[in-house]
Amino acid sequence: MGLNAIDLEVARHRFTAAADEMGGVLRRTGYSPNIKERADFSTALFVPAGELLAQAEHIPVHLGSMPASVQAVIDAFGSTLELDAQYAVNDPYYGGTHLNDLTIVRPVAFGGDLVGWVANRAHHSDVGGDAPGSMPADATRLDQEGHVVPPTLAARQGQWVPEFLDPFLAATRTPDERVGDLSAQLGANEVGARRLIELCEAYGPAGISAVCDGLLDYGERRMRAAIGDLPDGAYEFEDYVEGPDRLHNIAVRVTIDGSELHADFAGSAPQVEANFNSVEAVAVSCLYYAVRVATDPSIPANGGCYRSVTMSSPAGSIVSAEPPAAVAAGNVETSQRIADALLGALAQAAPEAVPAASQGTMNNVLAGSDAFAYYETVGGGQGGRRGLAGQSGIHTGMTNTKNTPIESLVQHYPLRITAYGLRSGSG
Repeated sequence: MGLNAIDLEVARHRFTAAADEMGGVLRRTGYSPNIKERADFSTALFVPAGELLAQAEHIPVHLGSMPASVQAVIDAFGSTLELDAQYAVNDPYYGGTHLNDLTIVRPVAFGGDLVGWVANRAHHSDVGGDAPGSMPADATRLDQEGHVVPPTLAARQGQWVPEFLDPFLAATRTPDERVGDLSAQLGANEVGARRLIELCEAYGPAGISAVCDGLLDYGERRMRAAIGDLPDGAYEFEDYVEGPDRLHNIAVRVTIDGSELHADFAGSAPQVEANFNSVEAVAVSCLYYAVRVATDPSIPANGGCYRSVTMSSPAGSIVSAEPPAAVAAGNVETSQRIADALLGALAQAAPEAVPAASQGTMNNVLAGSDAFAYYETVGGGQGGRRGLAGQSGIHTGMTNTKNTPIESLVQHYPLRITAYGLRSGSG
């Protein structure tokens, strides 16, 4: 099947539209304010081998790590894969971020053959653990943060499998809310699968494979060209994450060699007896985000554009923790500092593209009891870039959610807000 640039661009937008529609369905049918108001979720499509095909413009820390969760499902089930089933995983050591972020993965078949995957990741405001919100500040082990779901068969033909659902609901403080959000995740994948099948019908079995290969190869060519435009060299930067009693360094060396880019985190602090350890999948997400900031934003966001981007990190470090380390703050705080370190290095190669430092935090707020769990990330300052001033009161870096409107907050939670606004003189 001969494909020109116009064919590929049309196909790219059709796949991206499917991911966007999945996100729209998830938000409209979500039960909790965290889904229907804050839009704390991400959606994407994948080729049969698990490589990212298309994504909606959602949450960077979700999107860069989701391919690892899809791959974990592929590795876990292999020849026993059920094409009419959906699978769940939230284990950070299987491509997850933190336990609140549950990924639902659905294989898509056409003519009896696997033609791809659709997946979404959504933040569940409580999945058990030692504190409401499932991010206890004093956790040192993953199981203290909530219910752990390794790659698991979750649903068949649209019906939940009790072996997945029952322990998940037993662990959470808010089971009714969880059922609603889980059902929204299931429905979003069904819509994505339907759209992918429609594209298979339009292109045919051979055509859809050629289109997917063409899009991934196109993404690779574009990214290689963009990296090739950056000056060769090794660029180093170091940032820190604040622990309870001392600073822990994040060191990175970014090497650009022709069309290849490699980030090495050797020299970073070892993992800690606290919850701000990052898993490798989160660090990979940070790298992908930083590279996209430093290069042409029109490059398609797919697995092809990351083929020339690699990373190494010391096992057992704060950027590549090993089980059973706690990781909740590693996802929501340390990730921001990893991204900052990478941007600090890349700013030396692409000073016109990389902005000044931003707030470097997600400003997490949690409140709850045995009856409710409220979660919020509060926007802060975004650094300016050449020719453009920074912005105030927005999310930056690895997050991209909205805030909970006050009207919704007081409707759903036993809370009252007396004032909400930018702090005068804070920026």
